[in-house]
Order: sequence, then structure tokens, then C-alpha cells
Amino acid sequence: MSDLPYWKKKTFAEMSLTEWEALCDGCGLCCLNKLEDWDTGEVVFTSVACRLLDGQTCRCRDYDNRRATVPDCIQLTPDQVERIAWLPPTCGYRLIHEGRDLYWWHPLVSGDPDTVHEAGISAKDRTVSEENVAVEDFEDYVVDWPIRIEGERG
Repeated sequence: MSDLPYWKKKTFAEMSLTEWEALCDGCGLCCLNKLEDWDTGEVVFTSVACRLLDGQTCRCRDYDNRRATVPDCIQLTPDQVERIAWLPPTCGYRLIHEGRDLYWWHPLVSGDPDTVHEAGISAKDRTVSEENVAVEDFEDYVVDWPIRIEGERG
């Protein structure tokens, strides 16, 4: 049992900050703007990315200071994982919370931060910055790829 990786042995609360942060697969999907239907509560993803998302690396350009630039940026914490319904089905935090394992392309499994991009899971090369799109036009950028898993039917 000691051969198990930490995410299979520890609860979120038991993880160090480094372990917690490593559960992020670097897909960039959290950094896409979402639209919520006020009547139904349905949330859809857009390909409009946060101004700080690097569309090539899918990493925040200023992670440590992001809230100074984007005050409504959500810092994911263990207690929020259950409450945030829009986490994509491939999200490491969501998978572990649901008692599932990480996919083969997750950097903690593959040992390579690029496999998330190679598997077609990430937002790499699929986004436009929110700086270039008027908020009232976000509806024109609705996409379903963040909630689909390639090769699976839903």
C-alpha cells in the first residue's frame, strides 16, 4: 500500500501545498470564461480565456499575483471542489474528489507536463484572450470541448 501515489493515500486536507498544486494538470480549462443561464443555472464554457492565460503553455502569466489583475479569479481550495460544478470532467481535483483516478496523460501519471496537450485535453491553441472580445460577444464563443473527453461518448 505504501507504493500508492499520494493522491490515492491522502485526503485533500492531508496534502501539502505542493502536492495540492501538482493535482492541476495544466489544461487551462479553469481559466476559460463561462456563461451561466440565470433561469436554469446551466453553465457553458467559452473559448474566451482570462487575460492572464498563456494560450501556448496553458499557465497563468502571473499566478502568484493573479488576483491583483483579476480580482474575481477563483483560487481552488479543497472545500470548493465539491461546490464548483463547472470543473471539467478531466480535472484532477474533481477526479480525486469523486474517488476516481487521474488519466494517463496527467503529468503526475505520465511524468511529462506536455501529455495533457498531446492528448488534446487542454486549451492550448484553442483560445482568444478576453482582452480581444467584448463581454456581450462571449456567447459567440461557446464551446463543448472542455466538457468532452476525446474518445468517450456522452
